[in-house]
Amino acid sequence: METNSSSSYSSVPINPTTVETAVRRTFVRRHKGLLIGLLSVLLLLFSLLMAFHAYIAWTLARPHIDPLRSNPALSIGTAYEDITFPSLNGSSTLSGWYIPSEMESANSRKTVVFSHGYGGNREEIWVPIYDLAKAAHKMGFNVVMFDYGYVQPDWNVTGGLRESQELLGAVQYAKDRGADRVYVWGFSMGAGTALQAALLTKDIDGMILDSTFVLEPETLYHNMKQVANLPKFSQGLVHMFFPLLNGVSLNQVPYQTVKETKYDIPIFFIHGKEDLKAPWNMVESIYQLQKDQSGSQLWLLEKDGHELIYRAHKKTYLQMTTGFLQTLSTGSPEVVKHGQSR
Repeated sequence: METNSSSSYSSVPINPTTVETAVRRTFVRRHKGLLIGLLSVLLLLFSLLMAFHAYIAWTLARPHIDPLRSNPALSIGTAYEDITFPSLNGSSTLSGWYIPSEMESANSRKTVVFSHGYGGNREEIWVPIYDLAKAAHKMGFNVVMFDYGYVQPDWNVTGGLRESQELLGAVQYAKDRGADRVYVWGFSMGAGTALQAALLTKDIDGMILDSTFVLEPETLYHNMKQVANLPKFSQGLVHMFFPLLNGVSLNQVPYQTVKETKYDIPIFFIHGKEDLKAPWNMVESIYQLQKDQSGSQLWLLEKDGHELIYRAHKKTYLQMTTGFLQTLSTGSPEVVKHGQSR
């Protein structure tokens, strides 16, 4: 018996579009995880980049501050008073020491207010301020040593904005205690703060400014570069995060005004050319703006660093600074401001 068997295979035409779609879906399925992983890595890197710059902005405004180690009686053998006073605008309350003059002299109604730098307190041990306070006291001056508000745990640095009001509060305190002239002796950001404060008052009769630091974009980037080799865009990111985390914008700091002002009081600028925190050429340019008859001076040293000049040149430093103070104190306020003495 013959069996007739026939093949019943049917041919189905292949649709190129269907094949292309299937291939694309297979590619997407196979690489979907890779794409998600890549995007996750990029997002993580972006988040870390933002967090890193936010951390810089946060820590810049909250430097570590050592506790007080001593007091004027123990360190330099002078009587002193614990004092508190408000900033000029009442936004903060400051603590400090008042060292009254112990002699009846031409300087007993004159006060030196010390303005400490970033990361320090009223003692500024690495200078140290105690030695300079002793020198001013021996000349017969009253002395004010105080802590800026950011020394307190709940406050942060504002680049001189709140600090200038706090310095003016110290100046007002000296005036309330009977001072007819007040001289500010500032260091680093405390010196830059003094320049800001002098824009706002006529109650400062002269200043000694050591290693002046003025917070501006280029100076900020200059300091960031000392910590890590950061790209230029880091400067902008830190500026962006600073007001978000610290409540004040660095753009509010009047650094341009400070750099362009011709002050009508004598200023003694002291700076080292190897200062890695505060570029010396900014200080030189500010000094060059001062009027010839203002009595301002510049002591620029070739091989000295930030706030280290006194330690390296104690005798000369004291001779020049006390000589400057003596020149200020021996003339009338009006005469001294024009660089003359009686």
